[in-house]
Amino acid sequence: MFKNLINGEWLDGASVSRNINPSDTRDLIGEYAQANRAQTETAIAAAHAAFPAWSLSTPQQRFDILDTVGSEILARRAELGDMLAREEGKTLPEAVGEVVRAGNIFKFFAGEALRQSGDVLGSVRPGVGVEVTREPIGVVGLITPWNFPIAIPAWKIAPALAYGNCVVFKPADLVPGSAWLLADILSRSGLPAGVFNLVMGRGSEVGQTLLNDPRIAAISFTGSVGTGQKVAAACTARMAKFQLEMGGKNPMIVLDDADLGVAVNCAVQSGFFSTGQRCTASSRLIVTEGIHDRFIAAMVEKMKALKIDDARKAGTDIGPVVDPSQLAQDLEYIGIAQAEGGRLLQGGEALATNADGQPGYFLTPALITETLPAMRINREEVFGPVVSVIRAKNYDEALALANDSPFGLSSGIATTSLKHATHFKRHAQAGMVMVNVPTAGVDYHVPFGGRKGSSYGPREQGRYAAEFYTTVKTAYTLA
Repeated sequence: MFKNLINGEWLDGASVSRNINPSDTRDLIGEYAQANRAQTETAIAAAHAAFPAWSLSTPQQRFDILDTVGSEILARRAELGDMLAREEGKTLPEAVGEVVRAGNIFKFFAGEALRQSGDVLGSVRPGVGVEVTREPIGVVGLITPWNFPIAIPAWKIAPALAYGNCVVFKPADLVPGSAWLLADILSRSGLPAGVFNLVMGRGSEVGQTLLNDPRIAAISFTGSVGTGQKVAAACTARMAKFQLEMGGKNPMIVLDDADLGVAVNCAVQSGFFSTGQRCTASSRLIVTEGIHDRFIAAMVEKMKALKIDDARKAGTDIGPVVDPSQLAQDLEYIGIAQAEGGRLLQGGEALATNADGQPGYFLTPALITETLPAMRINREEVFGPVVSVIRAKNYDEALALANDSPFGLSSGIATTSLKHATHFKRHAQAGMVMVNVPTAGVDYHVPFGGRKGSSYGPREQGRYAAEFYTTVKTAYTLA
């Protein structure tokens, strides 16, 4: 059994969970410890006790540790990628790419530990000096989702440690394997006991304990809108800092002047790769009338060529849906879209097995055309390989439709018009804007986050991470 890491020791949980391969449900990956409330409180206490010393650790010490972690992740990319693909269902090339991203994130924040800066200013009062510095905020609770089981933990853990905070990390129940391997690497990196703690377990036990404990100074959460709202309410009640990354209903506009090949590639990659299980996936295609029919025909041909199979098999384009609950949700939304008047033009079929008779949660990517903006398929996040199409008369209508959403994470456009591309970058109501590139796929050294119901609080990743993981101090000194 794979154990939790609490105060530098590997400990059994109150119960265990079984980690099942969605590409082959006969494959038990392992049994993982499940912590209860008392064990979570022990981890919080350990982090709280470790914070005074760790918060005063040197930048060089933090650099050395984070750089070591990043180097080991990169050296073991094949092994870690295999685990990720096996437990989450992302194809092996995508999984290895995510692992590389995680390694690079640790190395980036190793550098940030050395690059911290402040200001020395003159006061408006004679003889007084002013210093503006940043300090760590304390013990941070990190709650991560199942769809990026090593990259998202990396972009929360690395900055938290780089800026001198201690961590209690709760990964998603569905993907404990990647989290455990990351924790194992961190446990051998030179971190003092208690600075980093892995507490696997149910949200109702572990997550709720993190939300309620006054020793947790801040919570960084990535997951559903509903759970994010609960995080916000709990943190607000006790005035704790919080950061939320939640849902998306990301649009991609395809204009008449778009390069058809570029547009189709962006739409297929954004909507269907990683089985559509990305908060940045473009699940709404807004296509102007002049290119609509040609674009749809090209999409269908591209989709027919996609290979849906075991995530770790060479040549697989689309792996399985992560679990039966998510598969049921995907199918339910396909049915809702048809009932409301949408046309299921391609895909949308659940496959009980792959071609080799391997039982898994396979779903052929679905393209639903002739939809209207008010339909649920265009308002609510599905989180699967399900893409809807809306017709638009022109750019202005397409932009209005793109912005007509309670979400605002990522927004894309396919066009050869510099005028429209420039206007779109300024007027798209999203935290990230993509021109002729997929909406899903971002760099590790720049900010990540959205607007409206997609995000709340300071941005993640890049130098902007300091806004959440540090607090500003202004000190005055009489000369």
